[in-house]
Formats: sequence, C-alpha cells, structure tokens
Amino acid sequence: MNYSILDLLGLLGAVGLFLYGMKVMSEGLQKAAGDRLRNILGAMTRNRFTGTLTGFFITALIQSSSASTVMVVSFVNAGLMTLAQSMAVIMGANVGTTFTAWIIALFGFKVDISAFALPLIGLAIPLLFAKKSRTKSIGEFMIGFAFLFMGLDLISKYVPDLQSNPEMFAFLQRYTSMGFGSVLVFTLVGVVLTMIIQSSAATFAITLIMCSKGWITFDLACALVLGSNIGTTVTPLLASMSGNVAAKRTAMGHLLFNLLGTVWTLAIFYPFVHLNCWITESIGQGNPESLYQFVTNLEATQPDIYNHLFDGSLPQGHATLAKVLQMQISVSFGLSMFHTVFNLVNLSIMIWLTGFYVKAVEWMVPAKHREDEEFQLKFISAGIMSASELNITQAEKELYVFGERVQRMLTMARDLVHTKDESEDFVKLYSRLEKYEDISDRMEIEIAHYLNRCAEGRLSNEGKRHIAGMLHIVSEMESIADCCMGVGKILLRKQQSNTSFNDNIYHNLDSMFDLVDAAMSNMLLLLSNIEDARVADINASYNKEREINNLRNVLRTGNVENINDKQYEYQAGIYYMDLVSDIEKMGDYIVNVVDSIKAEFTPQSRLA
Repeated sequence: MNYSILDLLGLLGAVGLFLYGMKVMSEGLQKAAGDRLRNILGAMTRNRFTGTLTGFFITALIQSSSASTVMVVSFVNAGLMTLAQSMAVIMGANVGTTFTAWIIALFGFKVDISAFALPLIGLAIPLLFAKKSRTKSIGEFMIGFAFLFMGLDLISKYVPDLQSNPEMFAFLQRYTSMGFGSVLVFTLVGVVLTMIIQSSAATFAITLIMCSKGWITFDLACALVLGSNIGTTVTPLLASMSGNVAAKRTAMGHLLFNLLGTVWTLAIFYPFVHLNCWITESIGQGNPESLYQFVTNLEATQPDIYNHLFDGSLPQGHATLAKVLQMQISVSFGLSMFHTVFNLVNLSIMIWLTGFYVKAVEWMVPAKHREDEEFQLKFISAGIMSASELNITQAEKELYVFGERVQRMLTMARDLVHTKDESEDFVKLYSRLEKYEDISDRMEIEIAHYLNRCAEGRLSNEGKRHIAGMLHIVSEMESIADCCMGVGKILLRKQQSNTSFNDNIYHNLDSMFDLVDAAMSNMLLLLSNIEDARVADINASYNKEREINNLRNVLRTGNVENINDKQYEYQAGIYYMDLVSDIEKMGDYIVNVVDSIKAEFTPQSRLA
C-alpha cells in the first residue's frame, strides 16, 4: 500500500472541509431557524425517551451515527437544543447505528449520503442570491450540510485503505493468546482503527475478514467491535472543535457514554459474549465461534485448500467454500447481535443517568468565562403553552436574564475601548461582542414570539398591558445591545485609520461608561421586581439620564476646544464624539425601559 505526502495533504484538506462545513451549517442554522426549529426539536426531545427515539430514527434513516451526532453537535452549537436533550438523542443514535450493521449483515447495502452533496449545493446556490435574509441563511445551511458530508466522504477516501489490505493486521495474531489481556489489546485496536478510517461499518468489515481467515477468535472480534464504539466518537469531537463550549460538552458526553458502556461490558465480557452466541444460535444462525475452529483446523490439516480458499481460486459450489460462507454469515449475525445487545443494555442503564452526564461534562469542559455559556432561554421553554397569565411571569424572569446579558455586553464594550489596537485580545473581545449581539437579536425574537403567543390566550386587561410593556422593553434592550456593538464598530474604524486617543479622551469615556453602567444596574434592579417597582428607583433612573445628557453636552463643547488647542487630531475628535453619542444613546434606551415599567407595571398604571 502506497501512501504519499499528497494523500496526507488530501486528508488534511478533507478534515478542513468537514470543519468548515460544520461552521457554515451551524451559522446558517442560527440565522435561519429562529424559534421554529427550536419548537420542532423541543417537541421531539421533550423528554429523554422521545429524544432517544429521535436519535434512533434519524441514525437508522441516514445510516451513520457519526453524521447524526455531528448534526446534534451543530444544533447545540446553534443554541437550538440543550445539553441534556442532546444526550438523549446521542444515546438513541448509538442504538440506531446497529441498524446499519444489520443491513450490512443481511444485504451488504449502505446509503451513500455524500452522493446528494453536489445536487444539494446546486439547489442552495440560487438561495444565496435571494432578497430575504432568511432564504439566504437557508442556502448557507444547505451548503454547510453538503460540505460536511463531502468532508466525511473525502476523509474516508484519503485515509490509508486498510480494508483492502487486511494483511497489515496479520501481526495481531501474536496477541491472541494473552487471555483477557488480548481482549484489552483488541478493544484498543478497534478504537484506533475506527478513529483512523472514520467508519465503524468499515471496522466491522475488517473484523469479519480477520475472523474469516482464522486470525482471531469470535470473542476478540467482539472486542474490536466494542472498541469501534469509542472510535466513532472522534468525528463529533472533530466537529466540536469549531463550536462553542456547549458543542464541546455534547461531543464529550458522547465519548463518556460510550466509554462507560465499554467499561461495564469489559467487566462481564466473556459471559456477555456467550450470551450473544446463545442468542445467535437460538435464532437459527449457528454458533459464531465455530468459524475460527474450522479455519484453524483446515490450515493445519489441509493447507492447500486453506490457501486456495483465501486467494479466491476454489471453484464455486466447493463444499469447503460453501461451509465457510455459511459460517461467515453466522459470525456476521453474531457481531451484529453483540453490537445491538450491547447498545440496548447500555441505553437501558445510561438513560437514567442523563443528569449525571450533564454534570460530568460541565466539570470536564468548564467555561473559561461566564459569558462563554451559550445562549439558552432559561425560563421560556419550547413546550406547549399553559395558562397565559402564568407564562407572563416566566417572560418577566427572562427579561431580567436578557438585561444581565446586555450588561455584560456593556462591560465588553468598555474593555474594548482600553484594549490595544490590532492585538489578539482586541480580536477575541470584538468577536465575543459580535457573538453576543447576534445572541441578543435571537433572544429578542424568541421572547417577542413567546409574548405574542401569550397574547393569543385569555388575558386580563392588566395582563395585556404587561405584555405590551414587555414587548417594548425587549425591543429597547436589544437596541442597547446594538449600541454596545456600535462601540466596537467605531473602534474598528478608528483602528483602520491609525488614529489614537490621549489619556483625557479615555478618562472622559470612562466617566460616560460609569454613568451608563449605574443606569443599567438601576434598570436591572427595577426588572428584578418589575411588578413592584419602587418610585424612588424610577426617579433615580431619570436623574441618572439627566447626568448622562449633561456630561454629553460638556464633552461636546470641550471637544471643539481641545481640537483647536491641538490636544489631539481632528479625526480622533470625530471618533471620540461618535463614541460619546453612542454611549449616550444607551442611556436613552435605558430610560425608555424605565418609562415602560412606569407606564405598564406601577400602581399608578393600574389606575389609568
């Protein structure tokens, strides 16, 4: 087998295409899905059992647990599915992958999804030129989906062709007589082999060849299949590399699920193998352990027939060939049975431990920053609406969570002002701010849609006023988030024009940020107890707004004088005033939120 540098570069390119497809697909989902796909997925994964069935049917349909778990990782990455929901789907996907093994055992047939990749791109390209942004996002999602499967297909193409060169594994015969040590060795071989060739189905085929040639016994073949369950988790792990913390946790949960399942199986390995042999015999497929004994005996007693058997020169209809083919079917059924029973028993145990998996992966993959925790509405679920009046309370809590997130954006914007231009820290902080602005857009849409659904129910006049007030509040808070992003964009333009600020400008900007931050904290205080907002806190917000406006006016006047006195360049003064205006707008939006609270939630509003 020749494997050149060009093949290695092709493999790296295939992995790159796979990761890029994952990124484009996830971003397209985030833009296009809104709350629609969240609601569909929420209904499908409302509890661990429906989630498990979802994973099973998706994997059985597309015949690839790697592909279905990669999609789950992308859903989590896009904030469309929680970590707990993803674990149930992944458990179901593991059982679904046994469907593929049975198809191979029965028909030797497998659906090639990559064949649909190019037609999918052909359908997606026109969507990119559509006027509606949602339609463009759907096109991006389809292209990312196609790239992902093209990458998977190319990875399989560019890895060393081990399936056509089984002689490479002949050396493993040396490790077949070490007792339980051999089981551990072959489990590890199954892990590594599946990691390399990116296909548990291909590992299954190689295992069948090795078993047929009498190189390994049936129990060691089962150990290889057991190892392939861990090896197949490398694809979602690769996919999560370009994702966020939640995506990495999902991939790690998949690995942990298969790893713990392998541990308990190894603890009762020989009785478990014998159980599967008994089941295979009971359904009339013969004893899968007999092939190794027959082939070993044939090699010792009739070496000529043994050699002709595996170089393909035995004539069709030969008694030995017919017997070996029948025994190969028995082994194929036995391995499929082992794979199926293992996953079913593993599922029946692990499905009750979903909470443990979530806590374990959160500990194993901690968030570096609090803001790294990905977007999920905490109090509003995708389930069926209950009493509308009670749902309003949930939405009020979600408004406070939204406000906290926007306040974190304000802190990021302030930190960005003091971050060195063109530094790595500036790029990272700007990217985080950009990501948060996108999240705030989605939160506004989802909360607004939820409130509109509440409004469709039977509501009191007070409830209707509360919904109207909250719709206005959520819009104003998203505008604050836009202003925070606006600070980043102004700083980016300043950086591109090689303009610098002096210490006086930084001091004045900090003074503006101090006032806005205090106003934001006061707004959050009002949101934390929105239905019992104190008049004193409302008045404090109005006072803070006047302070912000007064400081803005003072800084505008001082800016003209400073430019005339040559304290800084005219261009620096332009960017400085742009920042001051942007920060002052935040104060306006904050006081608009306070106005809505006063108008729709205070006792005076009830008398109106």
